[in-house]
Amino acid sequence: MLTDVNPRLPMRNKEATRDYYVNQLGFREVGSVEYPDYLIVQKERIQLHFFEFKELNPKENYAGVYIRVEGIEELYKSLLEKKVSIHPNGPLQNKPWGQREFALLDPDTNLLTFGENA
Repeated sequence: MLTDVNPRLPMRNKEATRDYYVNQLGFREVGSVEYPDYLIVQKERIQLHFFEFKELNPKENYAGVYIRVEGIEELYKSLLEKKVSIHPNGPLQNKPWGQREFALLDPDTNLLTFGENA
C-alpha cells in the first residue's frame, strides 16, 4: 500500500533554501538530526526533502513538484502579501485540464506548482 510521497529536490545552499521555505513559504524544518547536506521541511501534510548539489546550474534545473491544495485563493493571496515572487508564466489561473493553479520558482529554480480542482 502506498501512503505518502516525499519529493527530493536539489539545493545549492542549505541556508538559502531553509530561509525561502521557512520564512517565505511558511514551512518548518523537521528532523531530529542536523545533516549539513540535507534538509527536510514540512507544511501541514506536505514534506519536501532537499539534497546538496553545489554544482547545480539553476538555468539547467528542471526539477519540480505539483502540490495539491485546498483554498488556493487564500494561499495565493497570502504569498502575494508576503511579496513572494510568482513564476512569470504562473499566476493564478484556471487551466484547461480542470485545475486552478499557480507556480513559484525557489532559489534553485525548482518549480513548485500549486493546484486545486477548479
